[in-house]
Amino acid sequence: MGDTSRVWRHPILLSLVAGYVAWGAWDWFENRPVDPPDGVLAPTDPAQDDIPDGERAGGETARIAGWTLSARAHYHITARVLGIERYRIDPLAKLVPEDLALGWGPMSDSGTLRSFEISQSNRFYYWRPKGAMMLPRETVIAHSANTHVIPADPVVARRLSHLRPGQVVTLSGDLVDGVRDDGASIKTSLVRTDTGPGACEVMLVREVEIER
Repeated sequence: MGDTSRVWRHPILLSLVAGYVAWGAWDWFENRPVDPPDGVLAPTDPAQDDIPDGERAGGETARIAGWTLSARAHYHITARVLGIERYRIDPLAKLVPEDLALGWGPMSDSGTLRSFEISQSNRFYYWRPKGAMMLPRETVIAHSANTHVIPADPVVARRLSHLRPGQVVTLSGDLVDGVRDDGASIKTSLVRTDTGPGACEVMLVREVEIER
C-alpha cells in the first residue's frame, strides 16, 4: 500500500481543501440565521394592486435571462424571512436565483415559529407543527408564502443574496407571469390563501429594504 500521507502533503491539494473549508465557513457566517425576540415583527398584510387586463394588453414589464415578463399586479410586502433556498442549476435558476419563504402577522413571531418545522426544496416551502398546532391551518397559509424572487437589477440581486433567515425585509415590485423564449412559462399566484403547485408568488423585485 502506498504512503497516503504524501497526498495530504501536496501543497495544491492542501490549498484546495483549505480554500473549500474557508469558503464553507464564510458562507455559513454570511447566511447564518438571526434570532429576533418574541413578538409580531411584520404586522401588516401584503399590499397588492391588480393591473386590469386592458392596461396589461400589449405591455411588457421586462426581458430577463431569455424570459418575457408581464406584470399582473403591483406588490409590496414586509415580512420575516422564514427560509431561503438558492438555486444555481435548475431550469429557473437564471431567472429566479432564490426563493424566499416569507411570514407576516402571527407567522413573523418567534414564539409561534418555534412550534413549527420549516423547510424548502424543489421550489416549494413546507411547514409542519412540532406538536399541537398553535395556529389554525388557514391562518398559517394566509400569513406565509413561498415567493420566487426575480431581481430587477444587479443592486437588487446583491441585496437579495445577502438576506438571512430571521430578518424582516420589505420588497417592492410586481407580481409577474413569464414566458421563456423556448415556450416554457411561469405564472404567479394572486392570492394568499392557495396551496400546492401554482400557489407561489412570482415577484419581480425592484426595491429591497432590510429592517434594522
